Amino acid sequence: MKNIQSLVIAATLLGSVTSSYAASHAAAPAVSSAAAATSLPMTDAEIRKIDLENKKITLKHGEIKNLDMPGMTMVFQVKDTAMLEKVKAGDKVKFTADKVNGAYTVMSIELAK
Repeated sequence: MKNIQSLVIAATLLGSVTSSYAASHAAAPAVSSAAAATSLPMTDAEIRKIDLENKKITLKHGEIKNLDMPGMTMVFQVKDTAMLEKVKAGDKVKFTADKVNGAYTVMSIELAK
């Protein structure tokens, strides 16, 4: 009987410790997209094509470190079509990208200096 009581007490204590740990290590609130975009590394690229209608941009880019992606030419979604109105095919740019809902997405873009 003592063994059963000991097991019940141990299980109860373990449950309360586990609950306390989970509560104290809850996920941090999501970072705003503006803050996230500024913390992403900038990547050099050349714009090959802009597709305003489908909110896409084709970039010949260098390594994107946060995505562990080598340099290549590829199509990205864009976070905001207003970004596309400030650039044109042939422009040299710096941009940030992230994976959003499974799609590689340009989070910010600016003309290279």
